[in-house]
Amino acid sequence: MIPNLHAMLDRLWGALPFSQAQFTLGLVAALFVLLTFSSLAPDLVLMLGVAVLLVLGILTPAEALGGLANEGMVTVGILFIIGAGVRETGGVDWIAARLFGRPKTVTGAVTRLILPTMSLSAFMNNTPLVAMLIPAVSDLARSQRIAASKLMIPLSYAAILGGTCTLIGTSTNLVVQSQLIAVERDQAELAAEGKPLPQGEQAVHRLTMFDITWIGLPAAVVGGLYLVFAAGYLLPDRRPPLSTQDDPKEYTVEMQVAADSPLIGKSIEDAGLRHLPGLFLAEIDRDGNSIPAVSPREVLRPGDRLLFVGVVESIVELQRIRGLVPATDDVFHLKTPRPQRCLIEAVVSNTCPLVGQTIRESRFRSTYNAVVVAVARNGQRLHQKIGDIEVHAGDVLLVEAHPSFADQHKNSRDFFLVSAVDQSNPRRHELALVAVGLLVAMVVLVSLGFVSMLVAAMVTAGLMIGLRCLSIDAARRSIDWEVLLAIAASFALGLALEKTGAAKMIAQSTIALGGGSPWVTLAIIYFVTLVVTELITNNAAAALMFPFALAIANSLEVSYLPFVIAVMMAASAGFATPIGYQTNLMVYGPGGYRFSDYLKVGIPLDLLVMAVTVILAPLVFPFK
Repeated sequence: MIPNLHAMLDRLWGALPFSQAQFTLGLVAALFVLLTFSSLAPDLVLMLGVAVLLVLGILTPAEALGGLANEGMVTVGILFIIGAGVRETGGVDWIAARLFGRPKTVTGAVTRLILPTMSLSAFMNNTPLVAMLIPAVSDLARSQRIAASKLMIPLSYAAILGGTCTLIGTSTNLVVQSQLIAVERDQAELAAEGKPLPQGEQAVHRLTMFDITWIGLPAAVVGGLYLVFAAGYLLPDRRPPLSTQDDPKEYTVEMQVAADSPLIGKSIEDAGLRHLPGLFLAEIDRDGNSIPAVSPREVLRPGDRLLFVGVVESIVELQRIRGLVPATDDVFHLKTPRPQRCLIEAVVSNTCPLVGQTIRESRFRSTYNAVVVAVARNGQRLHQKIGDIEVHAGDVLLVEAHPSFADQHKNSRDFFLVSAVDQSNPRRHELALVAVGLLVAMVVLVSLGFVSMLVAAMVTAGLMIGLRCLSIDAARRSIDWEVLLAIAASFALGLALEKTGAAKMIAQSTIALGGGSPWVTLAIIYFVTLVVTELITNNAAAALMFPFALAIANSLEVSYLPFVIAVMMAASAGFATPIGYQTNLMVYGPGGYRFSDYLKVGIPLDLLVMAVTVILAPLVFPFK
């Protein structure tokens, strides 16, 4: 049956007026159009393309599914778990406070974002860097009321640009270096045997750590300035459908400054409690004395009870601030360990036995094994302490409890509606330095070459779960399967382009346009490598184009260095599509982007980096 099917497919391709390579190119172009002009998810569109290639016999089942077992895709999946571990412990808040501060404008936020990202990316793999910073950038966007769509693409692009500044900044550079080493070794073997190099072939040497810096650093500077401009004028301003200002529910919540809080001695402004989005500090209760109309210069003391009024998203953020704890001691008397709890909204029914009683009188904890931390009432601002609020029918209670509370009471006559608040579990602040330390250790070990990225990531994720930086359930929830499926599909499409000869066909036909001019040929080599990078993976593009670059340099009798540098830069700097680089796909969902956003912002950046490389490479590494 199967051999007959293969024979039928072979006859089909023999009868068609176009080759498999031409069909694959046409299919990829159609996928790009679909991604650009439709609202379909990238993983769905790309998997559809892989399915077509599989049905038509261009890819075997093993090849079509090979991306699911690809080391890069698996590594990205594990990095999601590591990022969640850093986030769940509050390590992200610690990192963000030191890297990003509290910028007030989009321009300030993008500037504070790209400088440290580029600096770190020059000396560590940019994929784990972006995985680590995505939660921090999300928190920055939320806390400063900046659309995440203004920051996520700059995060990815800054990491890519920083990676071009050193030999170890990105795996693409290391792929080219490994090929140079292989050629150098072959030439050394010929020399050892007393044989001359083949006619027209020049001696090749490996690159040093900072050879590419002469090109990568200017490109990063130009690219960084462009990103500041793009964030203000080209990137979309997409906010959630319901913003913190539009939420009709205003909760009253009471928090207390813990005895060992790092906020002690800080003013309201310095503690970051002044401009929380959707949240208002109504008063401070200090030793029984009320302080209304709180000044931003008011200094916090141990035991201060802070009365806030705000929307649920802001209450969740408030609960995550280290050193602030719910003012009710009942929170610490629940049977369920606090890191395993979450916040749940419950609307009180008219038959609830709590109606007419204060929270304190109702003995809520003993009755429901949960604690009321905030109350909302029909848009009113309740200025009483939580325990003194009398429960009315229709009140919305924000309770801290085990997630099972929602299932147990969703059909209860006591509540009209019960629903859990997403990602509202308390932070494990005592493990923040442990999580950050594990992350730093992983980066150092990988950067020094002691272990592979995959091994280091697996060990780090295992240690984070073992040390309870996050639960197994939280680890499962942290994995973004849409991103992983899109990455796996992009590997399969890249393999099809290589297998059918489509990628090679593009390279050979366009390189012939050089006309013997080293400058023109260099620009064409860069452009073709860039196109191949946008279609297949960056490492595959570098591996495919390196032999062409070396062969053309030899045929033109000019130095190979400008051409090799051009391949390294072009294979790394793929900005125009989300599938051009893994980090672009990683920020696709968190930024709420569409495929066309990458085209609008990425194409000008592609051309800028190309211009910098083509102009500078021959000046730094002369053709002759």
